[in-house]
Amino acid sequence: MKPCAQSFLPAIHGGTVGPRLRFVAIVSDRNAPEPIAPVEAVLGEGPVWVERDQALWWVDIKGPAIFRWRDGHVDRWMPPLRIGSLAPARAGGFVGGTERGIRWIDPEQDVYALIVDPEAQLPDNRFNDGKVDRAGRFWAGTMDDRELEATGTLYRLDGDLGCTAVDSGYRVTNGPAFSPDGRVMYHSDSARRTLYAFDLNADGQASNRRVLAHFREEQGYPDGMTVDAEGCLWIAFWDGWCIRRLSPDGEQLDTVQLPVERPTSVAFGGPAFDRLFVTSARVGLNEKALVVQPLAGALFMIQVNARGIPERMFG
Repeated sequence: MKPCAQSFLPAIHGGTVGPRLRFVAIVSDRNAPEPIAPVEAVLGEGPVWVERDQALWWVDIKGPAIFRWRDGHVDRWMPPLRIGSLAPARAGGFVGGTERGIRWIDPEQDVYALIVDPEAQLPDNRFNDGKVDRAGRFWAGTMDDRELEATGTLYRLDGDLGCTAVDSGYRVTNGPAFSPDGRVMYHSDSARRTLYAFDLNADGQASNRRVLAHFREEQGYPDGMTVDAEGCLWIAFWDGWCIRRLSPDGEQLDTVQLPVERPTSVAFGGPAFDRLFVTSARVGLNEKALVVQPLAGALFMIQVNARGIPERMFG
């Protein structure tokens, strides 16, 4: 694949991170990460910009909680079960992966209706990250909530509500994300610090899984991700204090440093889709760590010199 264009990136500083890996800052000091919702999420996750609301939605998996940020105001709902991801549905509300299957979710109407639970026989598993592809299908992965066993599976939910297991053997599923043309899907096993790419056909069949990148322990663990209009990946790195931007071939292009150790996921949004929203977590941080990073668990916004792609709705 052709590497992403870099001519629009202001080279504030540069350096090396291992063999062949180059990075430059893509945000100036005046566009540094801004904490816009210091909600102290235990495990903030799943940010998604919903155009019909002109709002950023996200979850706290372990709260549990659902949040909406709109025009500087934050709304919070307390769902009856843990939710790993939300994706807007064409019929209204959301489809989401939860600790007990994939569900229709509308917090404003107190709706959490089961669609399918493909892992009812695995009580220690839960759904983690999820997203809608360019054709309107919902993809979500499961994981062992204890993060011990490789019992995680990546599923695809079609518009007719048929659910298909696509890939298995994951410890901590994260992603997915999709190329602008919808022909490539990206997905990771965070515990193995490995990012995969799949070919994706028009029917949603995934094939040719390959390792796109593997990360060293000191770089952190690849968590939630998104793709910009250039086809480049933006990935949150748990225990990495940063967001990294990779080319479609897996080459690291840029790094955005953050004031928190555990960023969890990213999403483009705003009227021009040039704002990057970043969720983060407090889970596992001791009192000393929280003194150093009091904004852990906040939602951040960064003005970046790149543009995202509007997310498709499910269905």
